[in-house]
Amino acid sequence: MGGTVRDAYGRVLRAGAALAAGAALVAGCSSGGGGGDAKPPRETPGKSTPGTPTPTPTPTSKPTAPVFTPDPKKAPRTEAEARRLALAIVAGPDDWGPDYVKRTPFLSETGYWPVLDENCEWEAGTLPRSILYSVTAYSEIPAAGGKGPLRVAATVTVHRTPTDADWEMAETLEEPLRCPDQELRQGERITGLQSLGMPYGADENTDSLIERGSYLNDAFKGPQLYSWYQLRIGQVSVAAVVKGAPGHTETETNLSQVRASATMQDRAKKQLGAQS
Repeated sequence: MGGTVRDAYGRVLRAGAALAAGAALVAGCSSGGGGGDAKPPRETPGKSTPGTPTPTPTPTSKPTAPVFTPDPKKAPRTEAEARRLALAIVAGPDDWGPDYVKRTPFLSETGYWPVLDENCEWEAGTLPRSILYSVTAYSEIPAAGGKGPLRVAATVTVHRTPTDADWEMAETLEEPLRCPDQELRQGERITGLQSLGMPYGADENTDSLIERGSYLNDAFKGPQLYSWYQLRIGQVSVAAVVKGAPGHTETETNLSQVRASATMQDRAKKQLGAQS
């Protein structure tokens, strides 16, 4: 039991260090203004004006993590197998923290896949053939005590191959370059997006990325934090996104994001039979 607790704590520290380092580098490359995070959770969006693309910052050092090897026998090959895997991994409210509850609806519809169009608007798209299954789970801390509703989402996408998962990571990194300002849906948008890829040293089975920007909601006064953190574990990608709200600190939201990300990473490795 003691070893399990220490291992889990170590994973949280590594995820937190990667998230903090990525946030600092992204912030350092920002031109200033209201802080934030990049790219929206895959929810259905709306309308925005593209900004001038800026180069994706290059990390000065590579985070390291224990190398693992997925068990080929446990790799999902059908939609049904991928669905079982995704639902076993995706983070629910308890994985974000004690104050979170399920939103309604809690899970995205089967086949749901948002696409960022040429006008930098998020819209419903078709699930690519390279993906076996994808699901998003929505949680929140309801508005109370003068604080706004803190909404978060966790996405698990099961690709046919690790190479397909790599391509999704690359496309995610590219989105803020093409559209630093994006509309999630009417009344909600993110601006000033920056992205940063963080390969895990020599471990070709794992890498991560972070996107940060300012979240603007017509129901809130002033910009809030927007943060997207994504990990690839073999053929599976997991993402945790936070849309800030008045009364909630960046420290609070970062901790929740790290908890959810570390939990999903741990589950993915166990489900895929990874050998640490």
